[in-house]
Amino acid sequence: MLEQRLLPTYARLPITFVEGEGAWLTDDAGNRYLDLFAGIAVVGLGHRHPAPLAAAHAQLDRLWHVSNLYFTEPMEELAAGLSDRFGGASAFFCNSGAESVEAALKWARKATGRTEVVALEGSFHGRTLGALSVTGQPAKRAGFGPLVPGSVFATPTTLAEHVGPDTAAILLEPVQGEGGVYPLSPAVLAEARALADEHGAVLVLDEVQTGVGRTGSFFAWQQLGVQPDAVTLAKGLANGLPIGALLVSDDAPTGFEPGDHASTFGGNPVSAAAACAVLETIDDALLAHVAQLSAQLTEGLSRFGEVRGLGLMLACELDRPAGPIVEQALAHGLVIGSAGPNTLRLTPPLTLTAEEAELGLQKLGEALA
Repeated sequence: MLEQRLLPTYARLPITFVEGEGAWLTDDAGNRYLDLFAGIAVVGLGHRHPAPLAAAHAQLDRLWHVSNLYFTEPMEELAAGLSDRFGGASAFFCNSGAESVEAALKWARKATGRTEVVALEGSFHGRTLGALSVTGQPAKRAGFGPLVPGSVFATPTTLAEHVGPDTAAILLEPVQGEGGVYPLSPAVLAEARALADEHGAVLVLDEVQTGVGRTGSFFAWQQLGVQPDAVTLAKGLANGLPIGALLVSDDAPTGFEPGDHASTFGGNPVSAAAACAVLETIDDALLAHVAQLSAQLTEGLSRFGEVRGLGLMLACELDRPAGPIVEQALAHGLVIGSAGPNTLRLTPPLTLTAEEAELGLQKLGEALA
């Protein structure tokens, strides 16, 4: 391993991966690992999936960048495809989930003329100052204040106590990811929709992790029965290439005008081309496969502890610390993650096979033994 010249912002495990194929990773010593983490729910179609791979290669041979002062074909195609999936929306493209949340916060302020954002305790919306300000985890905010004012944190049962005439937006994750993989109930989302409508606020769903097929529908809200005014996307959208998006419903209040917001690399043609291929690949058959795998993994994980989640965004609550198990799993050729002191997190590729899922459960059992 080379001398490390990276700022210590991550507690990295001592492995250098050099190659990936499908649900498998290979390190610099030639060891293979079954990947049930997918780069934290990013490589949704698996490593080097042929569709986004071919699209990105083809675009690399044509055009890399021209800036957002002009249109590009991949950006226009991607915006149209996402609008179709949403049911009518306009897109702002950026490079990450945190950037998409920042765009949503600015849009909500401009659209409503208000500054207050109601989010949930335990939520996670990103590490930039605006996104961090609406992240309901004090430990992640510690040391970075003063943050952007106007954030109010509720629990799923106390939303009505915190939403009022000063509220610009209600910001929710359909499934809290970093906060421990806790799904919100359809009833909570329905209440949030009603409160936003009652008070003239906008409802923004952070689908950075739950979107793009991860939960068994393209957007998680599609199976939870509540359509938001805006949704943020990133992670799985380009299968590993950097991209983020804010989608604003055609029925939502008007917000942005030219000059209000920007992103130099947003809508990059190569990332957008890969994302277009991802959209084409996530069809009804793949979403049905996600549901089948979810049932298989949920049943298998229940041998080890309480299981919660939605689709292929799953957590298993252990009777011991999760960190050492993540490391032990690596020793057994398995890549998984954690989302809390005792919580294992699995976000495998949507293309994982049933046989690979069973092998993963076997390896996890060995790591826990």
